[in-house]
Amino acid sequence: MSKSKYLILIIDDNAENIKFLGSLLIDNGYDVGAAVNAPKALEFLENRRPDLILLDVTMPEMDGFALCTQLKSDVYTKDIPVVFVTARTETEDIVRGFQTGGVDYIGKPFNSAELLARVKTHLEL
Repeated sequence: MSKSKYLILIIDDNAENIKFLGSLLIDNGYDVGAAVNAPKALEFLENRRPDLILLDVTMPEMDGFALCTQLKSDVYTKDIPVVFVTARTETEDIVRGFQTGGVDYIGKPFNSAELLARVKTHLEL
């Protein structure tokens, strides 16, 4: 399957992060959706099912860990791979990310080539 068929949802409360990640992914042939918080992400997911979610941890209203837990408990979204992309890189945060259902954990600032390689890997799995 061509990677242009893949839809990636970016969930981050920082518009600059969404813009940078979105541009990187679009430039590499992916379709991109974006949400600035958990409620907007859940609204997006009512209408579209992405192939992968890139999720920040620190957000208002509901943090990324709580959102991931909710996504993994829903039959419609439980199989969507979630990759945390966050500045929170303490061991306890990384472990919590995996415990809530994340398939990968990438610290900010990230290396673009590494992020793209991880995205490609998780989409192919």
